[in-house]
Amino acid sequence: MLHEDLVRSRPIGSHVPVGKGLVSGALATMREIGHETLQVFVGNPRGWALSAGKPAEDAAFRRELEESGTRAFIHAPYLVNLGSPTPATYEKSVAVLAHNLKRAAEIGAEGVVVHTGSFVDPSGSPEAYAAAMRQVREGLLPILETLEDDAAPWLLLEPTAGQGRSLCAGVEDLTAYLGALDHHPKAGICLDTCHVFAAGAPLDEEGGATATLDRIVEIGGEGRLRLIHANDSMDVRGAFKDRHQNIGDGHIGRDAFRELFAHPATDGVPFILETPGSREEADDLKALQELRAEALSRG
Repeated sequence: MLHEDLVRSRPIGSHVPVGKGLVSGALATMREIGHETLQVFVGNPRGWALSAGKPAEDAAFRRELEESGTRAFIHAPYLVNLGSPTPATYEKSVAVLAHNLKRAAEIGAEGVVVHTGSFVDPSGSPEAYAAAMRQVREGLLPILETLEDDAAPWLLLEPTAGQGRSLCAGVEDLTAYLGALDHHPKAGICLDTCHVFAAGAPLDEEGGATATLDRIVEIGGEGRLRLIHANDSMDVRGAFKDRHQNIGDGHIGRDAFRELFAHPATDGVPFILETPGSREEADDLKALQELRAEALSRG
């Protein structure tokens, strides 16, 4: 398979800082380190401010994406929690997500990644969980209903590592979460390999990554997996710890990523690195490119 076909099939990139701007900062960094796709924040990742874009810069970024065929994604701020029992946090979370989806449309990004949240209840009571899931439904469905056409960005749900009182940790919890959203056609999935491994997915076993993707397709249907965060794990499977490691240097190992690339469910799905140093160095990029080439050459 030609290099261009590999890139088109499963582009590899990282989360990059905007810095000087979307074009002179984010895109320039992506190109400097040789990555093929990118993820950005469009505001303070640890704040609530709804940062307005600059129309000229937004248009230039969108044009650059279109002309080069580069695919971009936005990650929502870390504070967002649709399951929070604190009304102010919940209300701000809804507003921030709506704003980020608006910004995605303005800059030409394919989707907005959001952590699936926690119900923050020490007792872990079923009532608190149910109340949080009602909030998820009430907050997200009206937003999803605004995404009316195929060109609209996706809302990409990223299961967490299982720490705290997670609403959706690992693959199996996607059943209830997507169900709460009526399996809306614009509710996509962002699979973080470290997260699902921390929550118990057997990515360190032969066939484990394949089985994990099979289950995602079974739960969500074909085409709902839209993005993969490719990260190894500092901790063992089932540790419920979100500590990313470089590819091949953690407890997941290289074979799992080879399986991910080989699976038909990842055809057309970008891989975004969030590993230590991935936005400055090319080592993890090269590792994934090698694994991608190996996997697809066998197909």
